[in-house]
Amino acid sequence: MYQLKTKQFLPLTIEQAWNFFSSPKNLKEITPAHMGFIIKTDNGNEKTYAGQIISYTVSPIAGIPMNWVTEITQVHEPHYFVDEQRFGPYAMWHHEHHFKEVDGGVEMNDIISYVIPFGILGQFANWLFVGKQVKQIFDYRYQKLEEMFRDKKIMKKQTAVLV
Repeated sequence: MYQLKTKQFLPLTIEQAWNFFSSPKNLKEITPAHMGFIIKTDNGNEKTYAGQIISYTVSPIAGIPMNWVTEITQVHEPHYFVDEQRFGPYAMWHHEHHFKEVDGGVEMNDIISYVIPFGILGQFANWLFVGKQVKQIFDYRYQKLEEMFRDKKIMKKQTAVLV
């Protein structure tokens, strides 16, 4: 099993971070275009929920499209959710998304655990290109989020008080 851990600070409230990341529709926006990422499922729900099945097409190798189906297995709003591959290119994929309120924004942590099929050939493929590709996707995501939220002002909830 291989694991990648990422950490990123975003100048957002925890509610803003949750609203963005818990909507499957936003995933395409933070995925490299060369991956050919297309969400095929439209279940009419803007937010992630436990038991949700999401179907994608991705083209990670030489533009060859592959089907990928994930299930949201755990949701603890607004602190974390977990998606797990049910069908797709990995023997196992488990992705934890964690959000923690910190001074000035949110610390976002991703923990990606995965297994490549095909035994020793899979290990070689991970060493040769899969591990690098997974890291590249999350490096891209990091940069994209920096661009998207760099100048974002935290919008605190305002309460009107009548005097």
